[in-house]
Amino acid sequence: MSTTPATATLIDQAARRQLPLHQYMDRATVEWIQENRPDFTASAPALAPAARTLLEQSALPAAWMATPRLYTSIHGVRHSMRTAALAAVLADSHGLDDADTATVVVAAAVHDCQRRHDKDDQGHGARAAIWLAANADTVWGHFGLTATPRRIVQAATAVRLHDIPYDAFTADDRNDHAKAEPVADILKAADALDRYRLPKATWWPDARHVREPAFDRYRGLAFELVLTSEKAHLAGASSPEAVRFALAQAGLV
Repeated sequence: MSTTPATATLIDQAARRQLPLHQYMDRATVEWIQENRPDFTASAPALAPAARTLLEQSALPAAWMATPRLYTSIHGVRHSMRTAALAAVLADSHGLDDADTATVVVAAAVHDCQRRHDKDDQGHGARAAIWLAANADTVWGHFGLTATPRRIVQAATAVRLHDIPYDAFTADDRNDHAKAEPVADILKAADALDRYRLPKATWWPDARHVREPAFDRYRGLAFELVLTSEKAHLAGASSPEAVRFALAQAGLV
């Protein structure tokens, strides 16, 4: 029987190593995040019109989630929308064209949709990759795009690899990764940048785990997206509305 109070915050639960399977943001945790603001400047590029349009459409339908109650959790739609935005920013820093930017944004938007819970759900990337390939026309159509074999393979590969550390890659993983660069690297980095939502500073973004030259440049932006959108959500905005507000504040849409 759990001895953790039902009203315990994520901060409390993390400190006790008693985080539940399903984790939802609370005011005390947001205040703690704000109090631990890192010393980075929040800057954002002027994204191309095509990328801005993609971000405006990046909220997934709740029906796409394998576990509906995760839609508003810390791995839910707010996380996926912020990851999509950060992927677009990193794609801009690489000079990717509209087509490749779209591929990484789509991958980022769905990368966690097949999670079963908010803890260390091993294999959720592989499940999401299979789901993405099976539902490609629906997913790309949601963004007003047409799925092509190249786009599907690159996005699904990036999604499959996003939860596997580089040093744990098998030979097959390395071969697949080589075919999906830089999409896979950008998704890994964008996902890592959104870790400011997690209730332990030791779990926050760490450049040692990514291969992205622009990673440190956008730490401040990533932090502000988390703080602004989580505050807005706790103030009553829906998850998509909260992130769209944060994106607008940052000048990304």
